[in-house]
Amino acid sequence: MKKITVLTAGVILAFAVALAGCDAGREGQSEPPADKQVNEEPEPEEEAQSGGDAQTEKESSQQKTDDKAGEKGAAEKKVELDPDLPEPMFVGTPTNFESDNLDPTTGEPRGEFMVPEGTKLVSVGKPVTSSDPDPVVGEIEQVTDGTKTGYEGDYIALDPGVQWVQLDLEKSHRIYAVLLWHYHSQARVYHDVIVQVSNDPDFEKGVETIYNNDHDNSAGFGVGDDYEYVETYEGRLIDGKGVAGRYVRVYSNGNTANEMNHYTEVEVYGKPAE
Repeated sequence: MKKITVLTAGVILAFAVALAGCDAGREGQSEPPADKQVNEEPEPEEEAQSGGDAQTEKESSQQKTDDKAGEKGAAEKKVELDPDLPEPMFVGTPTNFESDNLDPTTGEPRGEFMVPEGTKLVSVGKPVTSSDPDPVVGEIEQVTDGTKTGYEGDYIALDPGVQWVQLDLEKSHRIYAVLLWHYHSQARVYHDVIVQVSNDPDFEKGVETIYNNDHDNSAGFGVGDDYEYVETYEGRLIDGKGVAGRYVRVYSNGNTANEMNHYTEVEVYGKPAE
């Protein structure tokens, strides 16, 4: 019985020593050294400085953005386009046209049209080509000769079917307006009027369509969203949308009076492309 008592006491003593060692270890880990605690804490002054730098950088970035917006706004200052128009050849609104796509504003005065300041007429006297190189009436050069009256001899007549005239502006321009006159001595509607812009003289690549009133794809360029319209002395003013290109091509496909394609004048307004 003595042996057992001594053994038990020894075990209890060893257990007590081990337990004391664990407590000492925990006490040693409960708080790190003072210098280690100081190193892990961020410097309040540095944080404040960093926040100030970030705010300054943000304000500087915003100022640059505002400056650029101001420069763009100044560059895009608009003025009213004021083209030289021929004298009216008829008065009133025609009512005997068969058109599923006639402009509902037909007969109303045209409102103001704004273009960037510095926009100029850039088409007068420029070279012209055509899908019909031998017009039935007139000469191809008349399309850009500056004469846009509705008198006999001031227009050209191309064969029936889909035909086009093409202007060479001789260098790429930002185009803001195209003003188009067909024969306007009598009220009539020309079909499939399509206006395209490109830097490719063959119009096989880089083609931008800025007007298309072909409502049934009879010209083969897809159905357009624009209206047919009645020819008047004001011509048809088309928004060029700032599209860049050297060549402007205008299509038509007969009219409500006959199958011929007549062109009196095509004017292009723009600025040299940068």
